[in-house]
Amino acid sequence: MNQDYIVPNNWSIIEEGFDAERVKSSESLFSIGNGAMGQRANFEESYSGHTFQGSYIAGIYYPDKTKVGWWKNGYPHYFAKVLNAPNWIGIDVTINGEALDLNSVKQVRGFKRELNMKEGWYNRSFEAVLQNGTEIAVNVRRFLSINDDELGVIKFEIKPLNGNAEILFSPYLDAGVKNEDANWEETFWEPLGTENSGNSAFAKARTFKTHFTVAAFMNNHILLNGENQSLQPADVKSAEDKVQFSYTVNASKGDTAAIVKFGGYTVSMNHAEDKLVQAAQDVIATAQEKGYNVLLQEQKEAWARIWEMADITIEGDVKAQQGIRFNIFQLNQTYLGKDPRLNIGPKGFTGEKYGGSTYWDTEAYCLPFYMATKDQNVARNLLTYRYNQLDKAIENAEKLGFTNGAALYPMVTMNGEECHNEWEITFEEIHRNGAIAFAIFNYYRFTGDYSYIPEKGLEVLIGIARFWHQRATWSANKNKYMILGVTGPNEYENNINNNFYTNYIAKWCIDYTVEQIAKTEAEYKADHTRIMQKVKLTAEEVKEWKNVADNMYFPYSEEYGIYLQQDGFLDKELIPVSELDPSQRPINQKWSWDRILRSCYIKQADVLQGFYFFEDHFSKTELEKHFNFYEPITVHESSLSPCVHSIQAAVLGRMEQAYTFYLRTSRLDLDDYNKEVEEGLHITSMAGTWMSIVEGFGGMRVKNDALHFEPRIPAQWEGYSFKINFRNQILKVSVHPGETNFTLEGDKELTVFVNGKEVRVEPNALVTV
Repeated sequence: MNQDYIVPNNWSIIEEGFDAERVKSSESLFSIGNGAMGQRANFEESYSGHTFQGSYIAGIYYPDKTKVGWWKNGYPHYFAKVLNAPNWIGIDVTINGEALDLNSVKQVRGFKRELNMKEGWYNRSFEAVLQNGTEIAVNVRRFLSINDDELGVIKFEIKPLNGNAEILFSPYLDAGVKNEDANWEETFWEPLGTENSGNSAFAKARTFKTHFTVAAFMNNHILLNGENQSLQPADVKSAEDKVQFSYTVNASKGDTAAIVKFGGYTVSMNHAEDKLVQAAQDVIATAQEKGYNVLLQEQKEAWARIWEMADITIEGDVKAQQGIRFNIFQLNQTYLGKDPRLNIGPKGFTGEKYGGSTYWDTEAYCLPFYMATKDQNVARNLLTYRYNQLDKAIENAEKLGFTNGAALYPMVTMNGEECHNEWEITFEEIHRNGAIAFAIFNYYRFTGDYSYIPEKGLEVLIGIARFWHQRATWSANKNKYMILGVTGPNEYENNINNNFYTNYIAKWCIDYTVEQIAKTEAEYKADHTRIMQKVKLTAEEVKEWKNVADNMYFPYSEEYGIYLQQDGFLDKELIPVSELDPSQRPINQKWSWDRILRSCYIKQADVLQGFYFFEDHFSKTELEKHFNFYEPITVHESSLSPCVHSIQAAVLGRMEQAYTFYLRTSRLDLDDYNKEVEEGLHITSMAGTWMSIVEGFGGMRVKNDALHFEPRIPAQWEGYSFKINFRNQILKVSVHPGETNFTLEGDKELTVFVNGKEVRVEPNALVTV
């Protein structure tokens, strides 16, 4: 049974009632971020129950030494860990001499959490009866500023309900933090000392090995019934790694005592190390000048601007509406495209699992969302990120014995260097190279901006093509080139030969690269000459590439009329998932790895991933045949799986199935389908939820420089709408049973195609089809 405690709501994630068993799950679900930093929804006050404390800063990591039983040549020496950063949110609270701790109070009443996605804030409220008999009402609001991404704000209010109360607020900064996920139980931070002045304090720390330096800061002021009390800390406790203030407030029954805490981080990625405290002081000064109410209003306005472009509306299905907005909200909390040094981590700012900031998820799933809901510069930044790491990709390939500028992009990375330490992924899941190339193609297809390819992208494509050329093996037996010893997208198969998806995308990469070499030579001669001289590419080498691509082997079953996931796949016992005992699900938590590898079960779209990327290479009949064969043996235990299947089910007109997959992808974390949400959210797969609606139900494609739509609507919905920023023209699409409406922002008309029919949309006019 999946969890089902989140209250359905169009614009908020709401939890009602306190349950210690779901604290860690809620810490993930109610996480907040602003693209530069984020944190799990930990309680500000102390909590002695089970909790997973986590605050994170974008781009800050630690190279945790690889821990394996048997070292193999080529292993990455470390696994890049997203770091639990110094804690700035902490506020110990004591009332009439007793510490507030929801794990030890007599009673908790009316507990409620709300993550308001429309306005970008997180709120927690409850009443508590302490062991000493004091009854209080608490309301806490927290947000991380979108406008000033170094600033976070907390307002913690307490109201005595059954008598007067002496309330002690003790806000602190703590740099003595550890990761839940550490290979050798190491501490990743070196505390550099604390300092304080008036109501402000600063705790500096530096990461071991990578030497990122951070100044966590706080500034506090105390209110009574909304009036600033102009209090200075009555007590200051200071150590090398922690600084804590204390403020005492005497509140009568019915009064509201509050602490407003400004906090956050300044980091050496953005400031000189000796200027971090000064930079923090500047952030504090700006926050003080504006004050809590102005900052909150700015937050609401900033999110309104984001939603104006990114929102998807769904009529008549609150759970579906809540799901898509939750996914869009978390994507924008994780990455806003402001800094080309950053990328989209699989857990974002919600947990530590998987490590790294960049997987192939970015190119395969996230790029379409950012291309269509931001301006093209955001998507271009994601491509530039990979170009900037091309030298590291070449180094990664060299470590495995490849030469001549062959590039193998990492499965997991922070700085371009491979840092994933499971051999079956690091060495074998090489299809990630194809996603990088496909993203370059996809960017040009959608934006029409070819300039990236001659400026940067062609060098990336050449490095990738060289890798595929060298990775292929000639089989005299089959008179074809093969790619041996790989893991495809289906990670429940390791060290197999001729994964269809891998072989297909390898061939496509080579063919596409050859096409772009010819195009740049014809249209961008100076860039072509510069690149060919830089990479020392000859016509003879390109001819060798083409020989590999033209003679690539694809496993195929004449009996079933389908491409096989890999050689020998039909030797497996093909038992559909529907016949599995539900008590054995998910199999990745119930079965041994040996049993999984011997089974026919597929973790996520694999052959069907190829049919998704290269849809126009295959007929709908071929798609249906492959979908009918592979989906029934797919367990969808990857967060990346339901969205692809939802899109393809919609293409096939199987709307009930498409809707079921949509609900699974949109509510994967809210309903905890894979029973692991307490570890953090599945951020990158959330972009697949957007694709399920826009590409699946909306049927949006780009063909021959034009938008095409084949709108469909689930029976459960009364209507839905979304916006697309297509080549700097914003098109709104609204779908209802029997009709689709288009409106266009801009000053020139846009031609689109609906079910193959040409439709001209004039600016600021409604067109109904």
